[in-house]
Amino acid sequence: MEIAIVTDSTADIPDDLTQENQIHVVPNLVIIDGKPYQDGIELSRQEYYELLPFISTPPTTATASVGTYQNLYEKLIGLGAKHILSIHVSSLLSGVINAASTAAQEFGKSVHVFDSRNVTLGLGFQVLAAAEAVRNGASLETVLEVLMDIRSRARVIAMLDTLEYVRRSGRVSWARARLGNLLRLKPFVDVHEGHVLSLGEARTRRKGIERLRELLIRLGSLERLAILHTNAEDDASQFLRDLNPNLLTTPLIVNVTTAIGTHVGPNGLGFAAIVKKENIHETVLK
Repeated sequence: MEIAIVTDSTADIPDDLTQENQIHVVPNLVIIDGKPYQDGIELSRQEYYELLPFISTPPTTATASVGTYQNLYEKLIGLGAKHILSIHVSSLLSGVINAASTAAQEFGKSVHVFDSRNVTLGLGFQVLAAAEAVRNGASLETVLEVLMDIRSRARVIAMLDTLEYVRRSGRVSWARARLGNLLRLKPFVDVHEGHVLSLGEARTRRKGIERLRELLIRLGSLERLAILHTNAEDDASQFLRDLNPNLLTTPLIVNVTTAIGTHVGPNGLGFAAIVKKENIHETVLK
């Protein structure tokens, strides 16, 4: 194990794929009524989203401690890793990069922290690509090139059931200003270069799902795809059946991890995609 791969739980990589690819996942924390829960471990995603609308004090999220990352890095180096590539959620959306970078200082050039500029499978697909490159014997420099390439082609777009949870988080400036107009509409968000941007809204869920499908089709041919949801599995499964994409890799359906869902709320639906190189463009979808 010359190069070890580390990420955080916002990557949303299914357990079977983390095990298969020897990816080490550090759980973030969800804090409910002052009590911290490890993201996706001490409280299931389904239970959390069922509970979320009834929690009187809005839950918050926190990163794992610097010490948690230091301990993991030390363990991996002790197991023989010459390099550790620690790939994480956008630094504009979370403090994970800061915690990992602070921990990495103790290990000099052995630990490399990489900002995915994305979240959920927009991050997770980068991690999987890096792990596959490592498994195929790539050098650290080559793996970093792979990450830069996949990062430039990752897209995450979602339709929220309400803007209320984004507003509570305080992490998206436009959400608070537009709250009065969007309470009964279905807002769309686009993660672009680490920022969460508004893509407007739909008046009904049915129209929103149709628009989501159109946005995905407009991306063109894809290398990877995940349908994302927050306790909306029936909609996610139907969305994928209607889409019937032609991909080399099996599409994923993922109930988004609690550290993200805290800021999204239940019944969200979206996708993470890696666009093929010939179809990539820099414009933000409208």
